[in-house]
Amino acid sequence: MAEQIIKDEYLHSELTARIIKCAYAVHGILGNGFQEVIYQRAIQIEMNLEKLNFGREVEMEIFYKGFDIGTRRVDFFVAEKILVELKAVIKLEDVHLAQAINYLEAFNKEVGLLINFGAKSCEIKRVQKPVKKKQS
Repeated sequence: MAEQIIKDEYLHSELTARIIKCAYAVHGILGNGFQEVIYQRAIQIEMNLEKLNFGREVEMEIFYKGFDIGTRRVDFFVAEKILVELKAVIKLEDVHLAQAINYLEAFNKEVGLLINFGAKSCEIKRVQKPVKKKQS
């Protein structure tokens, strides 16, 4: 299954495919209807089985114009490359996507996954740091 979702044009596609495989396994067994923490614990088990290197609820510094303005915890930080934010809501909203994109910016990372276990089908959004346009 992971092989079907690997896209060479996406940065870290093989790694994100392995994470997505874990999410589908969890949703396939638990379905929807649990609190987010239950899905966090289950996907942690799956990522361990998948032998992924990750941290759970990793506290990361947020910078503004070079100044440390606080910290925020990301649900998972995989292989020091991929931010993974989990939700357990009926429907993903624009605010959830904006949050994931803001985390990429704030933590200076390029790729993230927003995974929602609250819907009937597991929803997964791949987010990538927006490319800044050069000023002419």
